[in-house]
Amino acid sequence: MDNPNFDFLKSKFHVSKETFLILKDLASIRKLKIGEEIVKQGGKSNKMAFLTSGLIRAYCTLESGKEITKNIFTPIGFVGAFSSILKNEPSLLCYEALVESTIYEVDFEKFTKLSKTNIDISNLYNRILEYVFIMYEIKQLENMSLNATERYLNLKKQISNIDNLIPQYQIASFLNISPVQLSRIRKEMKDY
Repeated sequence: MDNPNFDFLKSKFHVSKETFLILKDLASIRKLKIGEEIVKQGGKSNKMAFLTSGLIRAYCTLESGKEITKNIFTPIGFVGAFSSILKNEPSLLCYEALVESTIYEVDFEKFTKLSKTNIDISNLYNRILEYVFIMYEIKQLENMSLNATERYLNLKKQISNIDNLIPQYQIASFLNISPVQLSRIRKEMKDY
């Protein structure tokens, strides 16, 4: 892992240089092409990922064929089928690269085993779980309290060129609106 990753881990999770080097030894870099999946819906993975560049979405496909996008992950952050890993069950979601992306993958079993003997890794694990929970809670609150236009503006604030990166139906799915409604929101924004 390179310096921006260390800076992120240090600032968010108080990771020391020594702990970072341990993580670096546990991690393997993986370059993802557009559409490449790190976990399939119904599949299993024992790896958690650290996204350093690109975009990854978590989505499910209903029996009707409709896709529902639960999340769009941006760098720098954690990605993975955490529920599936923790419960040792098939993933309810597919995790797919929306653009060319780079992740560092860590075997979850090796990481948790190490956390039982290394207090710094144990503390990092706890901080990561707290961070993931907080991010989930923020997204839930936004979905409950913001209207579709506000959610779209928030997404554009996070990923300014999102409209040029992924198809409109994926953006609409993430915002929990129809593509037609997204088109109206974009038109209204252009009119102002």
